[in-house]
Amino acid sequence: MIITRTPLRVSFCGGGTDLPSYYREQQGAVVSTTLNKYIYITVNKLSRYFEHRILLKYSQTELTDSVDAIQHPIIREAMRIADVVDGVEITSMADIPAGTGLGSSSAYAVGLLHALHTFKGEYVSAGQLAREACEIEIGRLRDPIGKQDQYIAAYGGICHIRFNPDESVFVDPVICSYATKKALQGNLLMFYTGITRRAGDILKVQNETTRLNMEALTRMRDLCRELMDVLKDARSLNRFGEVLHRAWLYKRDLVQNISNDSINEYYEKARSAGAIGGKLLGAGGGGFLLFYVEPQNQDNVRTALRDLQELPFLFEPQGSKVLYISDDF
Repeated sequence: MIITRTPLRVSFCGGGTDLPSYYREQQGAVVSTTLNKYIYITVNKLSRYFEHRILLKYSQTELTDSVDAIQHPIIREAMRIADVVDGVEITSMADIPAGTGLGSSSAYAVGLLHALHTFKGEYVSAGQLAREACEIEIGRLRDPIGKQDQYIAAYGGICHIRFNPDESVFVDPVICSYATKKALQGNLLMFYTGITRRAGDILKVQNETTRLNMEALTRMRDLCRELMDVLKDARSLNRFGEVLHRAWLYKRDLVQNISNDSINEYYEKARSAGAIGGKLLGAGGGGFLLFYVEPQNQDNVRTALRDLQELPFLFEPQGSKVLYISDDF
């Protein structure tokens, strides 16, 4: 048996510039971090006593003898890429529901690939995991999504990720002290709106309108450099919240259904209660709201958003990793 653990993520700024409609024109960039919320994948040899040769357990159960007959598209394509086609049981668990803006689909793809390669006795790098996950989601399944989620899930930590017109990707850790990371983590609050959505539905529209929004997307990309300067300097960390606020204003204007009246109301309540800035995570339309709030104002923000469920979290310094390998794999 193999067990992998792959973290979910928060994207601070630059989202949208990881779409091919943008980065094929000019370099895209994001600053993201992984969280201590995970997707767990197990891959095990399937007992010969089962009638079928492939057993899959996720929100549904599939029993089949053929990879081609698998209904779950990510599992089907991951098995093809890893060339694991027979005698296998795959199960998954998640700390957070899908469709909430934390990159769960890409984390699932990365974690599954990691488990399948390990099941075959193969070591694969974070870069290979990310590239193969992109090949599945973007290349084979034609999801209208970007590349940032696959790369941050594979590498982990707080990273500056750049997307180049030639399809290469540069992943660099953001340089800041442990004290700065701890202070930043202590100033971030996250709340669940209770709304789930398919990121692809929103990103499809964003992809189609990229040429109309190139200037705004470039401003969003350039905020990444400002955010890294704030973390490096660390003397005025509240500027982090200000950058988040500007990034949210840019993002909200890209596509009409990124936000809605309910989300805007929650956001303004938090700002009135003392949040310096924040954003809706993921493609938009629902999921989690993230806010930068100084400690003395955090209880006021919690009171203002008492209708929403808070999600406590910590930064996760590692990407996808193998937690367990049984002796007889």
